[in-house]
Amino acid sequence: MRVAVIQQTNTADLQANLDHSLSQVREAAAQGAELVLLQELHRSLYFCQTEDTRVFDLAEPIPGPSTDTLGALAKELGIVIVGSLFEKRATGLYHNTAVVLEKDGSLAGIYRKMHIPDDPGFYEKFYFTPGDADFNDGRSGFSPIETSVGKLGLLVCWDQWYPEAARLMALAGADLLLYPTAIGWDRTDEQDEQKRQLDAWITIQRAHAVANGLPVLVANRTGFEQSPADDSGIQFWGNSFICGPQGEFLAQADSDNEQVLLADVDLQRSESVRRIWPYLRDRRVDAYGDLRKRYRD
Repeated sequence: MRVAVIQQTNTADLQANLDHSLSQVREAAAQGAELVLLQELHRSLYFCQTEDTRVFDLAEPIPGPSTDTLGALAKELGIVIVGSLFEKRATGLYHNTAVVLEKDGSLAGIYRKMHIPDDPGFYEKFYFTPGDADFNDGRSGFSPIETSVGKLGLLVCWDQWYPEAARLMALAGADLLLYPTAIGWDRTDEQDEQKRQLDAWITIQRAHAVANGLPVLVANRTGFEQSPADDSGIQFWGNSFICGPQGEFLAQADSDNEQVLLADVDLQRSESVRRIWPYLRDRRVDAYGDLRKRYRD
């Protein structure tokens, strides 16, 4: 199966951002992609650099205008599209939510970001409520979304640092792990520190592929976005990538350029890899109870 990851820059013009994303998706489909992943919060600039109540005006319901637009394109092109939206679930209740549009244009499912950061320049706790540990119908919040191209283990950005999240998706039968992302450097960081951060980000996600025997797709944005408060900002580091079930790179973007990244993923390889590296077989589930504790004193 051919898959695509879209790495793009963003501006303050919401419609221009959406139009650009749609154009990139069309390009991916023209090159044979059956599954296309967009980056985190692709409609807008990354607005979490500051805390501003006016930003809540950007949020929208799901289903809503963006899912309608993405669904129409998915149906036209006959592909599966994964988008990332600022969801208004109710008045005063907002989520960072990934959406999956099926080939027939229907909304196949959603995933609400579970781990919410709160760091300088990434003030997400001000805007986003974490996803529910369990949906109202009893399903785990870490549930893959069934589609015509496989079960998608969809996670979002800060989730990518947590092996527990990837493992739970794998244990629920995910065929691929997907991470829409918005991450970058503080320009004041030393060059060596920037390299360490980027290497850590790539390594942890390749490790999820290895530990679970699953392909991983990562879509990050690129370009500099200035803070609304001052002259600081985030230099998004791009480097979107697609890797196979042993962490092997199938495709990788650079730091500074927009790109439609494509790769052919063989889902049958997961079966072969898991036969020779049977991590799930050898897990000591009887000995992991303390993982549910905040800390082992």
